[in-house]
Amino acid sequence: MRDTRTPTRRPLRRTLGSAAAAAALTAGLLGTAVTTAPAAQAAACTGTSGVTVVVDFTALGGGIQTGCAPGDPATGLAALTGAGFGYAFHPRFPGMVCRINALPNPCNGAPATAYWSYWHAAHGGAWSYSTFGAGSHDPAPGDVEGWAFGAGAQPGITAP
Repeated sequence: MRDTRTPTRRPLRRTLGSAAAAAALTAGLLGTAVTTAPAAQAAACTGTSGVTVVVDFTALGGGIQTGCAPGDPATGLAALTGAGFGYAFHPRFPGMVCRINALPNPCNGAPATAYWSYWHAAHGGAWSYSTFGAGSHDPAPGDVEGWAFGAGAQPGITAP
């Protein structure tokens, strides 16, 4: 005799559960290498209200975006995410930022010819190439952090 009862939803729950488990596993594997953040704010910080972050995507076919990381972020990476930018490290060079807001995609495998260079400036001042990695630099409120993709050129605007 054929079963005429309504089919259970168990297979759907199993499918959703499997998908959720796969997503959690992927997030766990990538969690240390990929950081996402809310969308970048469109303005520089005012005074010492935070750290202004400038990201120059020009070499990747985009423009220049500016955001504000409010307060006193502990590192340049915290300022980057606090200003609304996500980043990922290079898979072969831990600690080296390879992508900002998923660009370039795929991650550049030749950092000697094109990479995310990291800069510092005072508001309205000249850019200075960072001698520290963004994970070990502690920007002060009122500072400007800059990122530019290319062969080491500074961001294409004056520090706001």
